[in-house]
Amino acid sequence: MGTREPGEVFGPRMTLFADVLSVGLATAVACLPLVTVPAALSTACAVLRGAGEGQPATAGRYFALLRRRLRAGDLAAGALALLGALLFAADLALAGAGLPGAPLFAVAAGAIGAAALVVGLGACVRPESLTDWRAALREAARDSVRDLGGSGLVLLALATAVLCAWMLVPLAFLAPGPLALALTAVHVRRTGMSKS
Repeated sequence: MGTREPGEVFGPRMTLFADVLSVGLATAVACLPLVTVPAALSTACAVLRGAGEGQPATAGRYFALLRRRLRAGDLAAGALALLGALLFAADLALAGAGLPGAPLFAVAAGAIGAAALVVGLGACVRPESLTDWRAALREAARDSVRDLGGSGLVLLALATAVLCAWMLVPLAFLAPGPLALALTAVHVRRTGMSKS
């Protein structure tokens, strides 16, 4: 794995890094309509999962796979995710308005939001998300309960992506790639644990 092919400037690890960034940039572009976020992230995870099986992890393969799979169910999943995010933001805004019991409500809303994010991101990485979002959500909910360490890793990956994007705004367009790679790594870890 550490050897270079003739004429190759960088080794395989640098090539994977460049592929992850190109897939991340393609994912960021595909996420711009907002309702395509789950499908875009799911496709990025599928492309990166395929890289482990010897398939190319390129932006061209990403867009080809996204075009084939974008369907009404993907847009409905995106609309539901967007609605959930807006509801969560409205709840936190109400908690910040100084209503009685607001601090306790904010903590509860944060915990529910974190759990929903773990399940949602876990559903994006599951192979079932390419054809059936309900099955992907069911399996992701089971995974998140069975593997609390993996759920923590998903939250850390998301926090890192958000922090990088917040610190340097141009990185926001590259953050989906490393996030998809981290989600894929957690999924591979979970499948490896379930086989042992």
